[in-house]
Amino acid sequence: MTLTDEQQHEIEAARAAEGRTRRPSVAALEQMLFQAIPVLDHGFVRVIDYMGDDAAIVQAARVSYGRGTRAANEDRGLIRYLMRHRHSTPFEMCEIKYHVKLPIFIARQWIRHRTANVNEYSARYSILDREFYIPAPDQLAAQSAVNRQGRGDVLEGAEAARVLDLLREDATRNYDHYLEMLNEDDDGAARDPGRQGLARELARMNLTLNAYTQWYWKTDLHNLLHFLSLRADAHAQYEIRVYAEAMLDTVKAWVPMAFDAFRDYRLGAVTLSAQMMGIVKRMLAGEAVAQEGSGLSKREWRELMETIGRDAG
Repeated sequence: MTLTDEQQHEIEAARAAEGRTRRPSVAALEQMLFQAIPVLDHGFVRVIDYMGDDAAIVQAARVSYGRGTRAANEDRGLIRYLMRHRHSTPFEMCEIKYHVKLPIFIARQWIRHRTANVNEYSARYSILDREFYIPAPDQLAAQSAVNRQGRGDVLEGAEAARVLDLLREDATRNYDHYLEMLNEDDDGAARDPGRQGLARELARMNLTLNAYTQWYWKTDLHNLLHFLSLRADAHAQYEIRVYAEAMLDTVKAWVPMAFDAFRDYRLGAVTLSAQMMGIVKRMLAGEAVAQEGSGLSKREWRELMETIGRDAG
């Protein structure tokens, strides 16, 4: 990821500005404010603003007037209780705003989470940069034979090289045609005075989905953690998972008690159905249980056996 000199100056100016406030602030997250965390080849995540901290979660749960005088371990215990029992509103008292640069095809997957305020860079008004996501060779994989949404073995040799060539060639060609249709230079003047040029809102349709877009994405902590529980999961698509992992680092700096509880009760936890729990109890009692008599489908059985570290048979 490379920032332009203008972008770097804007970040430095924002980080240099300071103001006094009576609102709680978090020193670890203050250090990260405005800085671009690199993701993929041209993408990034930046924290632009935030409200609240671990104490705000506790304060909302207790509906207290101040930040309280209880010991930190009491606050930690309450936050863990709230996370463990899936209380949501105390976590909604904290909010955060990100600036994200990401490939269009990941943005379309991301926007399915309809629990945030989003304002995206508009290609109706501005010209998109000549930047495309090209996967690293170790991310070029065939379609999984068992998962319609997943990847299988990594492509190798001539086939992998050809795929990378196609991705670069198609993105470059389409972007060149995009500029040709626009007929605008960097200052908005016509490149060819003999042509009018196509409207930006129409020319953009020719861009490939690996072109980069940007947006501001603001959400509360409860919905952010839900997003991260899905997108930071090992089964999530790699290209969105790396964004989620970068955001996890910001959450850890922002609300460390809530992050620890989230890691233990959501990221590192599993959910079992009532049937699955019944089978686990039978196994613990010494009963030999097979898939055929379990009431579970083959897929459910395989997932349960993977969860408890047993051979699916």
